[in-house]
Amino acid sequence: MKGIFVTFEGPDGCGKTTIASLLYEELKKLNKKVLRTREPGGTEISEKIRNIILDPQNTKMDYRTEALLYAASRAQHVHEKIIPALEEGYIILCERFVLSSIAYQGYGRGLGKGVETINDFATGGLKPDLVFLFKVNSEKTLLRKLADGGDRLEREDISFHKKVQRAYEDLSKNKDFQIIDASRSIEEVFNECLEKLLELIK
Repeated sequence: MKGIFVTFEGPDGCGKTTIASLLYEELKKLNKKVLRTREPGGTEISEKIRNIILDPQNTKMDYRTEALLYAASRAQHVHEKIIPALEEGYIILCERFVLSSIAYQGYGRGLGKGVETINDFATGGLKPDLVFLFKVNSEKTLLRKLADGGDRLEREDISFHKKVQRAYEDLSKNKDFQIIDASRSIEEVFNECLEKLLELIK
């Protein structure tokens, strides 16, 4: 494919949205074909699934149901938006992708390798060209998110979020990911991400 697929991963409140937005604006200034999207969501159908997943009232949702809904949302997103944009040569900036399901459902929910299997099916094996994995103190960032109310997953017990944090710690040992210290200033994080992204584009 002609495009470049970039994903932003990490625990809730680590700064993914802020950095993705800044990179999007910078790439537009450089006259690059760029598309910004998110998961779960990104298309009309995927956003409807997102609403079901994150609705705080859905307290009876089974962990497997949750994992399958994430995969279903992702399948539609990949089919309807990501693949066509890559074929047209876009740089895609996507907040969260399969790595989030591995961390939250695979590790956090204890569902293991089955999460990778259903997501490989959902994406047709699509892999990002660049993964920014943000490392940060998740307890502090979670408290910031909960100040706004929080969605169904954000409201989970702190023990769940600690499992997710440990998952990201384990995943950060993978040399295929670009590990970003998100505890620094927004400017420092942005500059490092931009440098790495421009290296890839060139």
